[in-house]
Amino acid sequence: MNTRIIAVANHKGGVGKTTTVASLGSILSKKGNKVMLIDLDAQANLTHSLTTLTDGATIYDAMTGRADGLPVIAITDNLHLVPASLTLAMADVELSTAIARERILSDTLYNSGIADTYDFIFFDCPPSLGLITLNAFTAATDIIIPLVSEVLPFKGLTMINDFIKMVHTRLNPSAHITGILITRWESSRLSKGIETNLRQALGDVVFQTKIRKNIRLAEAPLENADIVDYDPKCNGAIDYQAFADEFLCRIQST
Repeated sequence: MNTRIIAVANHKGGVGKTTTVASLGSILSKKGNKVMLIDLDAQANLTHSLTTLTDGATIYDAMTGRADGLPVIAITDNLHLVPASLTLAMADVELSTAIARERILSDTLYNSGIADTYDFIFFDCPPSLGLITLNAFTAATDIIIPLVSEVLPFKGLTMINDFIKMVHTRLNPSAHITGILITRWESSRLSKGIETNLRQALGDVVFQTKIRKNIRLAEAPLENADIVDYDPKCNGAIDYQAFADEFLCRIQST
């Protein structure tokens, strides 16, 4: 199986990483793909948005050797989750002296056989460029960067791009930006201006689909539901359905 491993990352918080992982993963699973979501953020927003989990082993336990293999929760038959918890915040310090520390996540995936049993594996990365994100990029075949159409996140692109280039050169030749996804877009002069500048600077790297600002996207996690199940007719669901189709077209050509 040619598994695609996708890191959804941005060192800026609040740009829609978790929403993108939950929505895209759910939509792809409904299309018949076997999908694994791995929560790599100590805030555990992905975990709490899809489950009512309060205890049990997490990705932290797997990466530190406290658990054998990956603790997998079945959300549906085709959609599975490896949860996170606040303990993951200790991982950067605890693993900083480990041998080949940047490959711990990749080794965990492949040694457990997980990497060969899913069509798609998504990482919901933390809002930093620390060791956990480095592990995600070292394991990834693709990287999606959600970007709010505001000035400061746009300027921060250079930093994450340089980080990905370093990983590509030194650790993982597959690491590359598959695409930049504009999120929380609205019909304002600022949003339109940022989008225009972004497309002029980066061209086709920017996905054509934009995710419009939509309160229903924020409400869905409160019901432990993805946006398509929560409100399939809202702008958020419509936009993520369109994005899933565009994403599939893009990766099929690479």
